[in-house]
Amino acid sequence: MKAIITAIAFATWGVSAWAQVPQTPPAESISQAPFAADPKLEWATKVVALQQGPDMDRLVTQLAGGTTQDMINNWQPRLQTNVAKPQQAKVTTELNAELQKYSNEVTKIIRDKVQKVSTDSLVPVYMERFNLEEMKQIAAFLEAPAIRKYQSIAPELGSIFAGKLVEASRAEVIARAKQFDEAAARIVGPAPAAAPAAAAPTTTPAPTPALAKPTTPTAKPAKK
Repeated sequence: MKAIITAIAFATWGVSAWAQVPQTPPAESISQAPFAADPKLEWATKVVALQQGPDMDRLVTQLAGGTTQDMINNWQPRLQTNVAKPQQAKVTTELNAELQKYSNEVTKIIRDKVQKVSTDSLVPVYMERFNLEEMKQIAAFLEAPAIRKYQSIAPELGSIFAGKLVEASRAEVIARAKQFDEAAARIVGPAPAAAPAAAAPTTTPAPTPALAKPTTPTAKPAKK
């Protein structure tokens, strides 16, 4: 039976985040009309577009994953409480199918907003904070082949580093965790004695089904 997959390992926003974020009208500064004769508009737009590569795809996946994890956390306990065990496997399969559709559609909803939100919120900031020459330098930096290559392998580099860091610190962390357990046992008291082992059942009971995290949609290639 499928098990719940851990949520994406970055800060994720669940459904509640969308409900809490106030919907503010677009700022007047985002209108392109006042900047029609300003060459900074073209370069600010270019800089923002260059940033919509792998990092933006990962952000979209993280945000969509947060809302999907909310659904799993909400419905898994209700599945186990409301549905009889013989029916849980069938119901889990149906819910997982709906969960996959939800995840795909939410990912598309968020991705479709990327360009407009980038134009409305980021272009004015670049125009305000950077002069024309600075934006040209930023664009040249983001277009450099080495930087594009770095952006494409950055997640792999992060995974390699995290794995080696865990490996290097594992023994000391485990030893420190043991010290904590010993101190906690002195404060709280020892764990209750384990109950006598029951006789082995003649048949192996089926595991409790759980909702599965949908597969991650394939990220779009970085825009050039």
